[in-house]
Amino acid sequence: MNQDLIALLTCPVCHSELHWTIHECNGERVEEAEAHCNDCSADYPVHEGIGVFLTSDLPRHDLWEEAGGGLTAYLHEHPQIEQKLLESSLEELSPADQFFLAMVLEERGNYGQARTVADLARAGMYTKEYQDCFKSQIDYVTNRVSIQDGPIIDLASGRCYLVEQLAQELSRPIVATDFSPRILRRDRRFFQFLGLADRVSLLAFDARCTPFNDGAVKTMTTNLGLANIEEPGRLLDELRRVISGELSAIMFFFPDDDVANRAAAEKLGISAFMFRNSTLRLFDEAGFDVELKNVCSGRALPTPTSDLLEGAGIDALPVAETELEWCTLVAR
Repeated sequence: MNQDLIALLTCPVCHSELHWTIHECNGERVEEAEAHCNDCSADYPVHEGIGVFLTSDLPRHDLWEEAGGGLTAYLHEHPQIEQKLLESSLEELSPADQFFLAMVLEERGNYGQARTVADLARAGMYTKEYQDCFKSQIDYVTNRVSIQDGPIIDLASGRCYLVEQLAQELSRPIVATDFSPRILRRDRRFFQFLGLADRVSLLAFDARCTPFNDGAVKTMTTNLGLANIEEPGRLLDELRRVISGELSAIMFFFPDDDVANRAAAEKLGISAFMFRNSTLRLFDEAGFDVELKNVCSGRALPTPTSDLLEGAGIDALPVAETELEWCTLVAR
């Protein structure tokens, strides 16, 4: 975590000033530290360069912990499956199993091989239209924020596909965030492998309760991150509090008449940001001015399931073939 980031941070519970005790630095980066709030007595550690600002009052469904931890536990109980993943040729594995192999290779620190396998897996999991639209939005956001200044706060960064390109192409401080410490530990190791670790700070927090001062964020991005965050109204109220500049959010929308995928999204509790009209209404209610930029569309299919791990899949949506409308939602 870069030391310059400290000036932007506040207690996520009561928004009071934090008092810092720094134990270890690596140049301008804080590796081990503690932040204490005198008003509410909350403590927030920085460990292995990751600032952890999670609060105890908000329940969280950590899909990254479930997926990564679940895969590790399953393969520990079924070593013959892990052996088959590792010993099979890539052509013998389904795209889903190729992706699971990439996760295993990452856990073992083989990031170069993992990247090759993951790229092959994505080519088999997604249609060309899906991949083209996705890449178009990544490029659009990168170009858009390149003319702005100050740190870029990326929300719900996950595996950091957008953050990676921002770090490679821009000379600005970048902050990758997620509420899963597990995925951020993975991201730290990955950026170390890429030689980009000094360019990216890592913060763990819940987007509904961020550790930023009022209006501290001039540039915020997110790559397909909003839909997975619970309580969309509360989320946008919090973003309205901290953003003084612009949010560039990569999103896709299902058609309004897509009955199968609407039902699946509602069952998962993630429908609010999956459809254009409900998304625009929520942003308007939160007081944002919104434009949809770089709009394109492409066919999407359900992602394949594993042949080796019974019932295991990659993406919950779509559940049926559909035409997705992609865009970068720009909110001010």
